[in-house]
Amino acid sequence: MAVAASSAVPGAQSARPGARAWFVLALLCFVYVLNFLDRQLLSILAKPIQDELGVTDGQLGLISGLYFAMFYCILAIPVGWLADRTNRVRVLSLACALWSAATAACGFAQNYPQLAAARMMVGVGEAGGVPPSYAIISDYFRPGTRGTALGLFNLGPPIGSALGVAFGASVAAAYSWRDAFIWVGVIGVVTALIVWFFVREPKKGGLDEPTQAADEPVQPVAAEPAPGFTATCRMYFSNPVLRGMALASGATQFVTYALLNFATLFLMREKGMTLQEIALWYALLLGVSVSLGIFGSGWLIDRLSRRYKTAYAYLPAVGLIVAAPFFAGFVWASDWRVALLFLSVPMALNYFYLSPAVTLVQEEVRPNQRVLAGALLLLVMNLIGLGLGPTFLGAASDFFRASHPDNSLQMAFYCLLPFYGLAIVMFLGLARKIRLQSQKEVVS
Repeated sequence: MAVAASSAVPGAQSARPGARAWFVLALLCFVYVLNFLDRQLLSILAKPIQDELGVTDGQLGLISGLYFAMFYCILAIPVGWLADRTNRVRVLSLACALWSAATAACGFAQNYPQLAAARMMVGVGEAGGVPPSYAIISDYFRPGTRGTALGLFNLGPPIGSALGVAFGASVAAAYSWRDAFIWVGVIGVVTALIVWFFVREPKKGGLDEPTQAADEPVQPVAAEPAPGFTATCRMYFSNPVLRGMALASGATQFVTYALLNFATLFLMREKGMTLQEIALWYALLLGVSVSLGIFGSGWLIDRLSRRYKTAYAYLPAVGLIVAAPFFAGFVWASDWRVALLFLSVPMALNYFYLSPAVTLVQEEVRPNQRVLAGALLLLVMNLIGLGLGPTFLGAASDFFRASHPDNSLQMAFYCLLPFYGLAIVMFLGLARKIRLQSQKEVVS
């Protein structure tokens, strides 16, 4: 039986989310777990892949960063435009099947070009994963609960990364890195079929606040045709708050994706951890710390934004200010146990931007623009963060290898500290833009 949208019931605007909404959220979160698990397997299994295929740090940075991001980010725009006009659940299901099949293909790669081609196809599929999910969840949860719902959904990356570390490292240690890719791909194809048959497309805008004229009874939000592609893009990039949030989040992701894509290799090669220790200790740290950061920021933003809209910017800024010195401690520590203790703080606070960013965009645009607006947010964030962060770090490591052969990645990680400062300044600037926009709205 398909799951019906909770918006189908009159008066759902005032009701708490029902069991069906939570079921859909849980299933979409699992899809996101697979999305990120597929994406992170390459970095988790970097050392055995390097040992067998002879891939350099710079080449790893390219296929996990720029090459992947070119397809993932750019194709998310037409996919978002299509999903706003068609069935978002069907788009998500097909995308999940495609990226999962491409992940399995990574396990059969015999050389770097074949691995690169398979990773690009993973990016093609994942372009249709997150933006439709943002919009579907926003139509299953009313305003005032979306920050928490999207915060729970955004637990997909830490859970996916933690499971990827635990599963990928354990399988690679016991069998082969190839088996890890193949099994994860098979699980993803099965999940795509479950989404297709058990999730129903919710009504667009069905749970948004109703409109009311001064002398008229409350009227529910009427369904409207989706605005044109160009009109939505123009609206998004002409809005200083939406534009500023995307750029500040991109600067943050420059650090987070560089860290995620090279932390495992750094801990094994320069801190002395084994695959078995990675599968246990690093997996636990990643899952717990990032989950606390993402869910905690979603819970906080639902409460703080009711009184202070600038919380969308100040919350990420404060998180980064506290995280930066602990990140430096992680890079500096000579023992992997001490390094992990330091890393637990930035692994949580680095992600204080994600739930505020997604919630702000979903609240600021019209219901029939949510998928494309979410895709535009991801385009900017991921082109900067996912596309350039790992690419920069891998290239920096190759650069330092001649002068620092034993700790080239450590030197490269130190180069990320200025980007903490850049992201903090950008979020503080965003707070000012939000304040000015709110003042204009009050005056008008």
